[in-house]
Parts: sequence; C-alpha cells; structure tokens
Amino acid sequence: MKALVYEKYTTDDDFSKILQIKDIPIPTPKSNEVIFQVKAAALNYDDIWGMRGKPLAIPLPHISGTDAAGEVTAIGSDVKNIKVGDRVVSHGNMSCRVCKACTDGREYDCRKRSIWGFETGPLWGGYCEYTHLPEVNVVKIPDNVSYDDAAAASMTLLTSWHMLIGRANIQPGQIVLIMGGSSGIGTYGIQIAKLFGCTVIATASPDKLDKLLELGADYAINHREDDWHKQVRSIAKKIPKSSTDVSGVDVIFEHIGGTHWNKELTLLNYGGTIVTTGATTGYDAKTDLRHIFFKGINILGSTQGTRAELEQGLFWMSQGRIKSIIDSEYPLEQAADAHKKMLNGKGLFGKILMKPNM
Repeated sequence: MKALVYEKYTTDDDFSKILQIKDIPIPTPKSNEVIFQVKAAALNYDDIWGMRGKPLAIPLPHISGTDAAGEVTAIGSDVKNIKVGDRVVSHGNMSCRVCKACTDGREYDCRKRSIWGFETGPLWGGYCEYTHLPEVNVVKIPDNVSYDDAAAASMTLLTSWHMLIGRANIQPGQIVLIMGGSSGIGTYGIQIAKLFGCTVIATASPDKLDKLLELGADYAINHREDDWHKQVRSIAKKIPKSSTDVSGVDVIFEHIGGTHWNKELTLLNYGGTIVTTGATTGYDAKTDLRHIFFKGINILGSTQGTRAELEQGLFWMSQGRIKSIIDSEYPLEQAADAHKKMLNGKGLFGKILMKPNM
C-alpha cells in the first residue's frame, strides 16, 4: 500500500527533504484491532513537531496522522462491536484502560497515554491507504456525517469539547472568549459555546474576522493589534449581565500561549476560568500572579478528551448543530505543501485534509 513516510527529522522545516511516498505491506489485524481503508485524514500541529523531532523524539521510520476516517476492511477475532463495512474515525488518545485515571473516566490523564500517529510507531499512523487501531480507539461515524467531516473533527472537535465542556463546564449566558477562532479547534470552540447558549467573542487575524461572524461568533476581534484585549474588555462591558455580575469574560479558550497570556488574564471576571492547550506561539509564558490570586482565577490544562466526548461531538454534527470547516485538501504526494501551509497559517481557515487517493 501507499504510505507517507519519513526516516529522519527536519532541521529547517523543509518538509520536502524528508517526506517520501513508500510502498509498505497492508497491516493485518491483531485480535483486538480493526483495519480500515483511509478515505480522509486531517493535519495537526503535532505532525510538524514529529517531523522536527521536538519536543519528542518520535519513532522512526514514521507515518504521521492522528485523525483518520475510513471504511473497515478487516477485524480481529476479539472485536465485538465493529464489523467489516462500518464507517469509522480514529480516537487518537491511546491509554492503558486499566489504571486509576482510565477507570475513573480520565483516559487523557493516563501516565501510559500516547497519541496515535504522533508518538506511535514505527510506521503507525493515518497518512496511508490502510491503517489499524484497537477497537476501543475507533468510533462509528453517524450516517449523515461524511468521512471528510469526521476526519477533520477527530482530534480538534474532541479537544474543543473537552476544553469547554469537560474542563471549563461552560454555562448558558456566560461570555466566552475563543482565542484563535480561525484555527481547527477555534472553529469548533465557537460552535460548541454557541450550542451551550454562551455569548462568544472570537479573535483572529483581520482577513478572517467576517468568517468568524458567519460561523456564529457574536463579536470578532483582530488579535494582531496591540490593544486587542482592550477591545475585548470594551465589548464585554456592553453585554447585558445580571445585576450581580461584573461585566467581564467568564471563560477563555486558550491555545496561543506566550504572546497573549497576560493580556488574557486581565480580561477574566472574578472566579473566571482560562482553559489552555497547545501554546502554538510558545510555552514559556511569564505570568503576573496578581491577576490570579486577586480574582481567584481558575487555570485549567486540557489535552484531547474521552472516546465518549468524541461520540457526543459527532452526535451534534449529525444533528446539524456543529460542522467541520475544511480549508483545503491535498493528495499524499503534496504533503510537504500541505504542512507548509499549516505552518505558515496565511489565509488558513479551518482544517487541512490529506487523502491517499485523490
């Protein structure tokens, strides 16, 4: 079968130097596994981290791809709930399933957790014609959700759902600030917050603000301006609240990191919450602690989510309440261009897909 493989790391982000199309054997299922023909797979920033070998030196040779959707072609002898012909999408959070965290419903906190297609290998990910996963790591796709939409949703919808529902516990009527609203997780974050009856302020670069409003955001702010946080504060003050509430932001959905961190903290209400994942502009964020202890701010970390949360998100997709925003599609042969576009971010709105057979 055809697979997108690299056998060394890049030192200059020239992905074309390392990415190759190789012919490798079609996998055969272990007793607990399913094999599926990949119809669509979605890019994530951890694909770039993998090719850099930083922050983790992932196994080589490597096939990336955490978010893959396709049709089941074979199953192992112990598989009970999936059959050949089923339409499935990956749940890339691989955990032991027996530790205290896992049995407490927190598989994302498992100390043995790994991210499929990023940390797994050698040669085990979604950027290929056929791939394999344990039965517990695939989810059936609702009939009226396409392979493309499911692949785009796999990690990003799951992450957004877990951030806002599983961790921040958003409530109707709250003001939610979605940072980086044009990103994959940002587009889902806007829709989830609106689904739960929140007022949404979203940020992006100036060329993407109208699209945020079309997606459902109530307000859109250019976060490249130095005073973007002052604009957010001004908007929050004008949003009607109950007489006992201070007019500020209740929840911040954060994945940008270092460049915006302290400004974000200034926007939160007393007792407000910032939930963070990713940190695409840098991990080394300096924090003014006064913003935290004076206002009793809650800082929550978040990584991926549970299989059940992915199923919840896909259910609301099937009801037409959440949709995947797909920016572009590439064949595996143009993977270097696809990753370059994701890294650059210019004009990017939503998810990038790759397909083994375009």
